[in-house]
Amino acid sequence: MRPLLWRALRRRPYALVRICLWSVLEAGPAFLIGQAIARAIEDGFAVARPSVGLAWLAALGCTWLVAAVAARQVILAVAAIAEPFRDDLLAHVVGGAMRRAAHSMSANSLSARPDTAAVTRAGLQVELARDAFAAVVTTVRGFAFTVVSVVLGLLTLAPQAALLVLPPFAAGLGLFLVSLPALARRQRAFLMADERLAESMTGMAGGLRDIVACGAEDRVGAALADRVEAQASAARGLARVTAARTIALAVGAWLPVVLVLGGTPWLLSGGAGAGVVVGALAYVTQSLAPALNGLVQGLGVSGVSLVTTLRRIATSGPLVPSAAPGAAPSAGSGLSPDALTAGPGQLSAGLLEAAPSAGVGRSPEAEARTAGSGRSSAGGVRLRGVTFSYGPHSEAVIDGLDLDIPEGDHLAVVGPSGAGKSTLAALISGLLQPDTGDVRIGGVPAADVSPAARVLIPQEAYVFRGSTHENLTYLSDAPPHQVEAAIAALGATGLMTGPAELDPGALSAGQRQLIALVRAYLAPARLVILDEATCHLDPAAEARVEAAFARRGGTLIVVAHRLTSATRARRILLMDAGQAVVGTHDELVRRSPTYADLSGHWQPEPVS
Repeated sequence: MRPLLWRALRRRPYALVRICLWSVLEAGPAFLIGQAIARAIEDGFAVARPSVGLAWLAALGCTWLVAAVAARQVILAVAAIAEPFRDDLLAHVVGGAMRRAAHSMSANSLSARPDTAAVTRAGLQVELARDAFAAVVTTVRGFAFTVVSVVLGLLTLAPQAALLVLPPFAAGLGLFLVSLPALARRQRAFLMADERLAESMTGMAGGLRDIVACGAEDRVGAALADRVEAQASAARGLARVTAARTIALAVGAWLPVVLVLGGTPWLLSGGAGAGVVVGALAYVTQSLAPALNGLVQGLGVSGVSLVTTLRRIATSGPLVPSAAPGAAPSAGSGLSPDALTAGPGQLSAGLLEAAPSAGVGRSPEAEARTAGSGRSSAGGVRLRGVTFSYGPHSEAVIDGLDLDIPEGDHLAVVGPSGAGKSTLAALISGLLQPDTGDVRIGGVPAADVSPAARVLIPQEAYVFRGSTHENLTYLSDAPPHQVEAAIAALGATGLMTGPAELDPGALSAGQRQLIALVRAYLAPARLVILDEATCHLDPAAEARVEAAFARRGGTLIVVAHRLTSATRARRILLMDAGQAVVGTHDELVRRSPTYADLSGHWQPEPVS
């Protein structure tokens, strides 16, 4: 980005000349203030000639008026440089975002979707860079012209006073410049830590319901605590470096005042009058000190902002695609801090519906396994010795479970409330990791399975604002005729008669479930897990949906809301009190008192 900065400064030489000329006029008061005050005292008020003193002060006032006009012109000239810089930078980042989007679309990847917010974010970053660039140019220019004016004024007023003022000023300036790189690093670290904390808090708030549903409060709390501690540590580091800035201001801006006051007898003995001493103090307090303070503040804030923003733009590379609403974080990562930076809705939708984007929040080892043999499309599931509890002192929800679900099986999971049915679904989908034991899909650990190999639809389905087609196909690239066939197979034709733009709040729970079910039906996943995903449908619609998924192929696991789902399944898994029994409906009626009791109390609902 350095060439962009130099190009912005060089491409408008006329604007640079205007800045310099108007800056000379703007710096007039900095040169005249000490002279005017000294002459007003010594040639006017001290010798009973008030008209002379007032004339000098009036001349100073006129230079302030001229400086105000010049300041306006300087701002306009700086804008003439900053706006082309903004245009160049915007062309750079938007072009990069568009190229990355085109590459993402051409890759034909389910997990790499174009980031439609990239241009918006880039535009905001460019505006920040433009404002910071203009502020830095204005600050540095003002400081340079003010210092030159004060030095010339001091040398013409009293060279002895310059010896008392300029060395400590130069020392303070040097101290600040030496500490500036460390200050920039600390300031940048603080800004980044603060931003990450804010993003994490926003993502956590948006996904709070799902976090509680998954029993992930401790993990999310720990992740947020890490973010809070990181932000606090960055703040402490910034405070320590800021002390050097305070020392620089004390040495460069206020030590000269002490030296001038302490050196007054020496100045008077050298022939300087009281007016010269007051004029020297005016140079320091009214020109040098404000200029140094402005430089410290300007470079410490706007300069750091400019460097940080340009570094982000320059080193961004291919943007990591934002998860489409409903896309989950990596199964192997649990709820990592990075997963919390998704927007409100993205986190909640991502936790429970659809497969994770490859590589997001995963360890390098997991990525390596996924890139190799881990990319299996098989839908067979195997659990060995799986135990899981929601806390170190909690009773195990699943205890020592061994289960085989062969490829192409249709398994219904039934049991009393709290038996661990949804926990089992989360373990198979990779949202939870077992305390002990092993969960494998197609021979691959569940945490490392390819995102396209499985899909989980929870009881509360997620729909985002957008067209019906976008909602139905964001897990696939299905052509229109396949979408129409899926809609017909699941009995969801009523979805196409609604408005073109979906409003999730205006849809019923059943409509949202149908959208999610069609979405899963179109996905390439060989393993489909329906966790009471039809609970808001009537029995006839539920039967049609389950029959369609059974004909679809692959492995189907249904956490049953009604016992009729169990009777339609090839096999049934009964879960109760941490134990599990597998069999057909008839076998379980004979072998399991619990299942027989469930069957005996079940009254079939009429199917019309």
